[in-house]
This record gives sequence, C-alpha cells and structure tokens, in this order.
Amino acid sequence: MVFQPSGVRQMSHGGMQVETSFPLQLDSLHDFRLTLGTRSVVVKGRIAHSRISDVNQDNITYRSGIEFIEPSERVAAAIADFVD
Repeated sequence: MVFQPSGVRQMSHGGMQVETSFPLQLDSLHDFRLTLGTRSVVVKGRIAHSRISDVNQDNITYRSGIEFIEPSERVAAAIADFVD
C-alpha cells in the first residue's frame, strides 16, 4: 500500500475529480481516504479518466475522474451530507 496525497477539485454523490503529481491508470481501483468536514471515510473508486492538466518547468499535474464503487450506506450518507 502506498499513501499519496491528492487534491480533490470537485466532488459529487457519485464521484470526484482529483489533482495529482502522478498519472493514475485507467480502470484501476483505489481506496481513497476523504476528510469531509469533521468526518473521515474510506471509499473505493475506479479511475474513469485521467489527463495532463498543467506542465511547468518543475512538474506535471494530472487531473483524474474517479467513480465511487459501491460505497457503504454510511459512506454514501457522509458524502451526500458533505456535497449537499
């Protein structure tokens, strides 16, 4: 298991867009630990799309779309409360 920080750019009930300094492989599955206000949850997600969003002298930034895969009722409720 490798822990890598990523920035969440957008979130909805069914998924999110993240920004990373490394590419994510299409259709791969990952566990994401999300801090939603005062709650912390872990949700499994599938990489739906990934692209380079910015290039500068020092690094490359990638944006990837994540589809949440069968979140538990508790996790889905926490995401819904946060998004709403």
